[in-house]
Amino acid sequence: MAKHSGSCLCGAVTYETVGQLRPVVACHCKQCRKSTGHYVSATSARRDAISITGNVTWFQSSDTARRGFCSTCGSNLFWDGAGDNLSIMAGTIDGDTGLKTAGHIFCADKGDYYEIDANSAQAEGFDPNLTTMVTE
Repeated sequence: MAKHSGSCLCGAVTYETVGQLRPVVACHCKQCRKSTGHYVSATSARRDAISITGNVTWFQSSDTARRGFCSTCGSNLFWDGAGDNLSIMAGTIDGDTGLKTAGHIFCADKGDYYEIDANSAQAEGFDPNLTTMVTE
């Protein structure tokens, strides 16, 4: 069974996952861009397959989602919305992930200072086909 670990920049928050991770999805929505300074690239895992150590600070960023970060170094770690999965910022995973970017969502909100590869899957807004958990 696949296992991954990760952490914030300072190491105050760590996590481990067991099982399949969803391919990475890049989100270009305004909230993701504001919370990171660019766009977000995230995977996800089943909630019951993630163990978190340390104090995650949660910010309720909308009526339907919150974002988890380290209160010491500010690293953006998690996106938590409805459903059985918790999104994990892909860049916080330690070592090689074996993951690939499946596509881009909320492309209508993307910044004007970068381009998305025209051969990549793209959705103007939310796309359940890109964001659904892949299970084996």
